[in-house]
Amino acid sequence: MTTSPRPESVPESESNTQTTAPAEEPAGAMTFFEHLSELRKRIIYSLYAIGIGAFIGVYISKYVINFIIRPIIKALTEAHLNAELVYTHPAGYLNTYITLGVYIGIVLASPVVLYQVWLFVAPALYKHERSAVTGFIFSTVFLFVAGIAFGYFITLPYILRFLVSFQGPISSIKPMITVNEYFDLVLLILLGLGLVFELPILIFFLSLFGIVTPKFLWKNFRYAILVIAIVAAIVTPTPDAMTMLIFMAPMVGLYFVGIAVSAVVTRRRERRLATPAEAR
Repeated sequence: MTTSPRPESVPESESNTQTTAPAEEPAGAMTFFEHLSELRKRIIYSLYAIGIGAFIGVYISKYVINFIIRPIIKALTEAHLNAELVYTHPAGYLNTYITLGVYIGIVLASPVVLYQVWLFVAPALYKHERSAVTGFIFSTVFLFVAGIAFGYFITLPYILRFLVSFQGPISSIKPMITVNEYFDLVLLILLGLGLVFELPILIFFLSLFGIVTPKFLWKNFRYAILVIAIVAAIVTPTPDAMTMLIFMAPMVGLYFVGIAVSAVVTRRRERRLATPAEAR
């Protein structure tokens, strides 16, 4: 009678090693050309979304134009001036019409574009970090829209009142504002503040990859104020200090929000790194 050989015993340590795996692992590494291919795909999808959004934006821009010109009409009326905008080129109004539609299209397509950005960044993140895509998109769009709303309802009326009511040494000079120049000013203010309000998102990513920490941000607060003042001076279309302070106030507040965001992200990151893989 033959007996089958007994299987060799496996050391307990090796058995645990084979059966225990980390609960979360980053995605597999990609080659340089795979990264380029992935980036190309995400850019193409984003351009498709922007194209569709621009088509919709041009269609609805005729309704948005009346909403955008309300602040300047109100400022001119309060200054007892001729409350109308003009254009000095035959295609001036048409160019404004199309430009506004394109910007509206970019805003409409921003959730899709942000999702493509997240899909490109996600392979470098852990599983629980990749699951935060909904919060990332919602927070980014919310902050951008909040920046535009702050610019339209608070910053823009103050700037227009200051500019329109400014009386030079010659009283016979009256403003004749073109629609193109007005829309350039509006886009500068609204888009500038929309991007400025994304500061907490930028700090979130820098903290996520360990580039900055709340201690670093707090320690360099004075330098951050200096940078904020320079940015506000560049973006502010008027020379008065009050307008500059209006631009600086939300930026300083958002910097403190970014410090809080960095503290939460850094604490979770350190806790995850300190926890053994078997306990995750």
